[in-house]
Amino acid sequence: MKGYKFFSLTLFLIAGLLFISACSSEGSGGEDSGDTNVPSEITYATTSDAAGLSPIDTNDSVSSNVTYQVYETLFRQNPETLEPEPLLAESYETPDENTWVIKLKEDITFHDGTPFNAEAVKYTFEQLKDPDRAAPRASLLEPVESIEVEDEYTVVLKTEEPYGPMLAALSHTNAAIVSPTADKEGNINKEPVGTGPFVFEEWTEGDQITLKRNEDYWRETPEIETVTFKVVPETSTAISMLETGEVQFIDQVPSDHISRVESLNGVEVQKSEGTRVSYLGFNMEKEPFNDPEFRQAVAYGINQEAYVSQLNGLGIHNESIIGPKVFGYNEEATSSDYEYDPEKAKELIQENGYEGQEVTLLAANRDNYMKMAEIVQSQLTEIGINASIETMEWASFLDTARQGDYEMTFLGWSNSTADGSELLYPNLHSDNIGSSNYSRYSNNEFDNLVEESRTIVDQELRKEKLHEANLLAMEDAPWVVMDHGMVTLAYDESVEGLVVDPTGMWSLYPVSRK
Repeated sequence: MKGYKFFSLTLFLIAGLLFISACSSEGSGGEDSGDTNVPSEITYATTSDAAGLSPIDTNDSVSSNVTYQVYETLFRQNPETLEPEPLLAESYETPDENTWVIKLKEDITFHDGTPFNAEAVKYTFEQLKDPDRAAPRASLLEPVESIEVEDEYTVVLKTEEPYGPMLAALSHTNAAIVSPTADKEGNINKEPVGTGPFVFEEWTEGDQITLKRNEDYWRETPEIETVTFKVVPETSTAISMLETGEVQFIDQVPSDHISRVESLNGVEVQKSEGTRVSYLGFNMEKEPFNDPEFRQAVAYGINQEAYVSQLNGLGIHNESIIGPKVFGYNEEATSSDYEYDPEKAKELIQENGYEGQEVTLLAANRDNYMKMAEIVQSQLTEIGINASIETMEWASFLDTARQGDYEMTFLGWSNSTADGSELLYPNLHSDNIGSSNYSRYSNNEFDNLVEESRTIVDQELRKEKLHEANLLAMEDAPWVVMDHGMVTLAYDESVEGLVVDPTGMWSLYPVSRK
């Protein structure tokens, strides 16, 4: 009996210890607690606040990072091939070269509970095209002559002429479909309403934007519950926050900071060649910037290598406006007619009476643009031009540049479609002066070539037209290309499924935390 009592007591004590251990494990969040410890929040640090949250009314990468999570397009680009594939669209057909019949997916609702259907697509696209609304990327649908509702889930787009990049245009973030009800009754630039995997929660301007998981999402529900876009103006501060875990990822890592980021424990870094082009642009409607010999002098006097060499591998020197990762690129355009030649620059300056010319370089208060401005300022001084720098925060800068209230400025174009037509047309075609053609460049021959690149369906012929247009713009020099950029992403090792594509875009839909 004594042995039995001892054995029973031992079992009782062991059971008690196991119970206490289990309770302790559950309470402390140990590995045996299932999924309760997996973080469901993610914070992204952005150096600038969004300009707005409506895909119709904005056209900048900072805003697009947010809208890309909230809204969706009819088509999307495959992140690996960059080929368009259906998203909100189910399928499409082209019964003739000017007609696009698009079947939509059914049983999808906007975040406000209203239905996604052909009427919503028609409304969105008509708003994008409406000259009174002055959407900055109205050019995406400029060739579309009519938008018709065939039935509840079929929309028909008719163009005046064939439109080669149609699917690329319908994949663009600024062609995302908005809730007509929300747009009519509210302000989607402040409170966005889409069909995407995340729902707008709050925007404290200058501080942060918060999104919540869309519990009724039409695809599988995202794993991340809360997304915060935190405004952190100083890159060094953002990196420190990444290091301490206050934020989980950053993108567009400046060259001055890439080595520091790569040295951080527990931080992964992605780097790859992208579609972005950065440039020094002239305001072609002001003197002396409308003088080709002044622009040529500046182009000869700018040594882009001096800028690229400071990018620590995050930029490529290539003077072609259409970059290597963009449809329409031809290696023959790698070098321009204005290779760095300071003596030739000085000669043109003196011959045309521009010695001592005062110019102002407008730059957004972002690291890459400030670096460009400082280098160009120094180089212009060397050839006899007195340049000063004016800086502005991002949203104000965009408004000022769009209105043409500047002389020379620095800008970039990420080219979300990776298509040369959707680089040259919005940026340099005269149709878009006053919207996305910040340089106010106008050349009839160039315009015609770009229009042909948009109306031709034969892709090889499109490439030829784009190459011709590219060479012509390089000769006219409304831009001096500073570099073609790399896309970068730095994220905490707990983040899984986060990938940046060559256009610089990333989606939080497939992301999880471990």
